[in-house]
Amino acid sequence: MTKKILLNSLLFIVILVASALMLLPKMLDKSMNPVSEHAPFVVSKEAQALHNTLIVGDWHADSALWNRDLKKTYDYGHADIPRLQAGNVALQMFTTVTKSPSGQNYDSNETGANDNITALAIVQRWPIKTWSSLFERAMYQANKIKDLEKRDPENFMLIESQYDLGIFLLKRVNNPKMVGGLIGTEGSHALDGNLDNVERLYENSFRMMSLQHFFDNKLGGSLHGTSGAGLTEFGRQAIDEMQRLDIIIDVSHSSENVVKDVLSISNQPLVISHTGFNGYCKSPRNISDSLMIEIAEKGGLIGVGFWDAAVCDNTPRSVAEAIIYGIGLIGAEHVALGSDFDGTITPGFDTSELVAITHELLELGLGKEEIRKVMGENMLSFLQDNLPKT
Repeated sequence: MTKKILLNSLLFIVILVASALMLLPKMLDKSMNPVSEHAPFVVSKEAQALHNTLIVGDWHADSALWNRDLKKTYDYGHADIPRLQAGNVALQMFTTVTKSPSGQNYDSNETGANDNITALAIVQRWPIKTWSSLFERAMYQANKIKDLEKRDPENFMLIESQYDLGIFLLKRVNNPKMVGGLIGTEGSHALDGNLDNVERLYENSFRMMSLQHFFDNKLGGSLHGTSGAGLTEFGRQAIDEMQRLDIIIDVSHSSENVVKDVLSISNQPLVISHTGFNGYCKSPRNISDSLMIEIAEKGGLIGVGFWDAAVCDNTPRSVAEAIIYGIGLIGAEHVALGSDFDGTITPGFDTSELVAITHELLELGLGKEEIRKVMGENMLSFLQDNLPKT
């Protein structure tokens, strides 16, 4: 009898642990990617009509980090294909997160701090090779996006070149709900310190690479690291390799010295995929307005984020006001959207509600042509000019 009780107890514990492992990824996702509670947004008929005609583009979403099937609609998190369609999003850059410190902050993170993504990979039952390789983590997330095209070709198309982008635009004429996706890195920690991995990532559909995340790394200093350093020699070599392959360079999270160094050697325009303007929202997350001006003067784009550290609030109104500020600073041709959806932020809306930004921009007096540019046409034009041709 005692043996039977022991076996039953062990079975109960196994079932309990298995159940916890099944439920924990969803619990983490829901707790780390909430949306602030809000009443339905008031949207004018004029704003809705305009929004329905826009090409909407977003430079940054970390949705592939989580155990959601992006083909399906969820009532948690910030983005999936049905909600992107509801928000009339045409172009979405999916970024791959590979390393993030415990105790993450915008002021100072030690390079050797414990890494949250290792624990997340284990809890979400990612392949064992992702537990120790940052390159494999990037590949695993990218493969989710590539697989999405295979499973849902009527609604999603992966874009890797100017040629693909042209095909996508033709397809969208007949299917206005089709979403075009691109793949990028959240920091070049994904290189695992190996220059050859730039080309390996390119060959596996990566078309944008950011240089740093919350840690300093082999390429140089993070805006939230400890050194404030500029590009290292390895960083310069990585930039050369990215430019050789026509990979878009994203300086989100890079130290100001890295941004200056990249501007001095780059022969292509830069992107800051998700940020705010320091003159509108003074925050350690935002680099100086003077550097924003330099990026714009070289043809770059600034993606305005949707969370408090970027725009000092998380409402559609605050995002719209930050956009207006940016237009005044660098011109409407250089401002875009960079949500940081599913990036462990708390926005005041999800991607299905982007019409609320269009409404607020109209309310603030921005002209319709400028709205078209910042909501997505600038992103489209940038991709048409800077993606590989084929």
